[in-house]
Amino acid sequence: MCTTCGCGETSPEPGRLPTGLAPLTDTGPLRLIRIEQNVLGHNDALARQNRDWLARNGVLALNLVSSPGSGKTSLLERTLTELGEQLAFTVIEGDQQTARDAERIRATGTRAVQVNTGKGCHLDAHQISQALITLAPPGGSVLFIENVGNLVCPALFDLGEAGKVVILSVTEGEDKPVKYPDMFRRAALVILNKIDLLPHLEFDVDACLGHLRQVNPDVPVLELSVTRGTGLSAWYAWLQDQRDQAVRNRP
Repeated sequence: MCTTCGCGETSPEPGRLPTGLAPLTDTGPLRLIRIEQNVLGHNDALARQNRDWLARNGVLALNLVSSPGSGKTSLLERTLTELGEQLAFTVIEGDQQTARDAERIRATGTRAVQVNTGKGCHLDAHQISQALITLAPPGGSVLFIENVGNLVCPALFDLGEAGKVVILSVTEGEDKPVKYPDMFRRAALVILNKIDLLPHLEFDVDACLGHLRQVNPDVPVLELSVTRGTGLSAWYAWLQDQRDQAVRNRP
């Protein structure tokens, strides 16, 4: 939980709870649990507001989550470049420091906002609401939220997205789904990336998928290589279908 790893503070002023949360005077495990409940409850209320705004405008928001180095930004760059004439995109980039990923995204011609979390290891709903004001995604568009590289805290913090897209590369352990079940259980889609490297690795795809099915039996899985382009057509088709559903379901 973020209150134990040190990034649970969502207020812009260090040492203060988010607006509307009362300070707690008790100590020990009970106090820790209550703080966690307050932080998550406050975040979830803001996430509902984000989700309502996105739904009203027919904007598909996808939260891209993974360990560092899985290929999230590379997948975005290629997607934005190859689908930019068919779909309208905006991007929120989350990193602890630097604006390098946002600069890579802007180089594709896509509008992007960089959110630096400092010591925080995830994005939260307040940060997304502020980025939405700046970006103002057009109706019927796709908003990508590239979260901080981390498979723990981003699983707990709802941002108001339509779904989490979890990216796992074959250069990681095939047992990641059972090591980080909360993240993979919440996934709307799992992408197995860098499959072009399989001949050079001892990664067991069947074992990985078996672990995934233990925690999320029905989640769709796409196997692809961003660098080679293998499997990208299936990703683009899934993305188009999800966007079309968001537009059809617009209130």
